[in-house]
Amino acid sequence: MSVTTPAFADMLDLADLISHPEQYDRQEVVVMGEVTNVQLATNRQGQPAYGFLLKDNAGTIKVIALGQAEVKEGDQVIVEGIFSRLRQAGRVIIYNEIKALSIKSLNRLNPDLVG
Repeated sequence: MSVTTPAFADMLDLADLISHPEQYDRQEVVVMGEVTNVQLATNRQGQPAYGFLLKDNAGTIKVIALGQAEVKEGDQVIVEGIFSRLRQAGRVIIYNEIKALSIKSLNRLNPDLVG
C-alpha cells in the first residue's frame, strides 16, 4: 500500500471491518457512511469531543473525535482514523471503534473531493 495514493484508493467497506476486526486492529482505516446518533462529550482533560455511529447497508461502527462536532445527523462522510477492535473504558469494553484523524463531509461539496 502506497502512502501517496488518495484516500479513496484505500477505502474499506464497513462490512470488511465488522466481519474481520482482528485484521484491522490498531490500523489506520478509511471508511464511508452516514452519520447517526451524534453525541457531544468532554474528555478527561476537559476538551470538547464527540462520537457518532457511522452506518451503511452492512452495519454500524462507532466513531469518536476530539473538537467541536462538524457533522450532523444524516451527513455522508469519509472517516480516516485508527480502528480498535476493543478498548477498555473504565469497566466498559467498547468494541469496533474508530478514533477519527479526519472526517470529511460529502454533503458540502469540497473542491478537493470533486474530480
